Amino acid sequence: MYGYIHSTESFGSVDGPGVRFIIFVSGCPLRCKYCHNPDTWKMEDGERFTSDEMLAKALRYRPYWKNIGGITVSGGEPLSQIDFVLDLFKKAKQNNVNTCIDTSGGPFTAEGPWFEKFQELMKYTDLLLVDIKHIDEESHVELTGHTGKNIKEMFRYLSDTNKPIWIRHVLVPGITDDDGALERTRDFIRTLNNVKRVEVLPYHTLGRMKYQKMGIPYRLEGVDSPTADRQANARAILECDKYTAWETEFLN
Repeated sequence: MYGYIHSTESFGSVDGPGVRFIIFVSGCPLRCKYCHNPDTWKMEDGERFTSDEMLAKALRYRPYWKNIGGITVSGGEPLSQIDFVLDLFKKAKQNNVNTCIDTSGGPFTAEGPWFEKFQELMKYTDLLLVDIKHIDEESHVELTGHTGKNIKEMFRYLSDTNKPIWIRHVLVPGITDDDGALERTRDFIRTLNNVKRVEVLPYHTLGRMKYQKMGIPYRLEGVDSPTADRQANARAILECDKYTAWETEFLN
């Protein structure tokens, strides 16, 4: 089973609990305005690796994971390569490895063979890192080029099956930094029973040079990172302090 891989990170500390081996796959159906990895958009731009090869690379760093670290598959969009991730996680679980997926939910559908694979994948997935790009459908399409309806459907399915999630909301001045939208996002989060953490990620421009190098127009030119006050405001509205840290729950 092959996957198309953009890159890996040996000592990830922000993409799931503990120290983690991060696998960044290639290919994503969304085109988020604030994406800082446009070089992961095309699946065929990645390098092919088998699931066995990726697992072997990851297990070299197992001594650093202790009892809460493990493997996170990010992207790009991992669910665009669901067969590869499923095969990788099955083998990871045979080695008692903690598994995490960082996903936009863009490919999600609750129908057909793909959904059957997703249900199977969840048996081998300990945690998902997810984000609500924008709570309002029209703004979601404008921001990402993709509907948000199926993504909300994924949130509800994960809640109904009690699969643990971290929600990470990217705060972009003039787009997602709106008190009304933040309040509606909070209200949606309150309907979920599986949320372990809510984080606010401030927009940054670190990916701008990639756009210039690739000859892609940077659509947020002139937009600055949110101020500390606006970040604190978003964290308060989204009730970030309300949720129990995953590490504490995991260790207990």
